[in-house]
Amino acid sequence: MNWYEKLNQYFPVEEMKSKEHMELLLKEKGHMYHKDEGEHHVLMYAEFDQFIFIDYLFVSKASRGQGLGHKLLEKLKQKGKPIILEVEPVDYEDTDTEKRLKFYKREGFDHASSIGYSRRSLATNEVNQMEILYWSPNNQDEAAIFEGMKQMYQQVHTYKDKELYGESYETVDKVLSFDEEDNGNDNILSKL
Repeated sequence: MNWYEKLNQYFPVEEMKSKEHMELLLKEKGHMYHKDEGEHHVLMYAEFDQFIFIDYLFVSKASRGQGLGHKLLEKLKQKGKPIILEVEPVDYEDTDTEKRLKFYKREGFDHASSIGYSRRSLATNEVNQMEILYWSPNNQDEAAIFEGMKQMYQQVHTYKDKELYGESYETVDKVLSFDEEDNGNDNILSKL
């Protein structure tokens, strides 16, 4: 099974970029968009000057619990930049969502409770909410994480979207929101 098939079987259709989209990012933005692939994992990420964005992290069921996910994240943490990623909110009918959040909590990630993220999928036309998690070596605040998310959205998620999908994703201002008054009391990771 190739890297794209592994991702496509694991991630919901509304979260998946097309293979063409990812291959174009790897080819045309190879200075910042990367693929780390092995027999039991696929890691797609974008490295910017100020942060790293994990687009997809897949670890095969056969190798879960053996520290592979931890090793992949440690490799990124060694770069000394904040790491940002999107996850599905906990769905108690899908135990993987809760396990995923617990994994990231153990890895030191925080929930960016002041950042709202709601995007219409071009594949399903449904709006899906995502949670933003981040790991920060220098205690960057959520305002900095929000700015990183905006930059990533414009340079990765919407890269050549009209050309690739026949229509454009919504603008960053419609997808991402920032609540300056949120003091972080609604931290989903602390509840797990």
